[in-house]
Amino acid sequence: MGEQERYINPYTDFGFKKLFGTELNKELLISFLNALLAGEREIADISYLNSENLGASIESRSAIFDVY
Repeated sequence: MGEQERYINPYTDFGFKKLFGTELNKELLISFLNALLAGEREIADISYLNSENLGASIESRSAIFDVY
């Protein structure tokens, strides 16, 4: 069996977070978002915040946000 190729698929949740979800890749994410906006608006900076919002009680649901 040949060596397995290793690529990150940006179309998956895992791949997107690996490529864009860290402060190290902040400029890459800004560039990507500005390309998507195509001149409608321009993003100059972004902030990475805690993405988990735990419920207020055991009965409450928690949520994980990719983008605020």
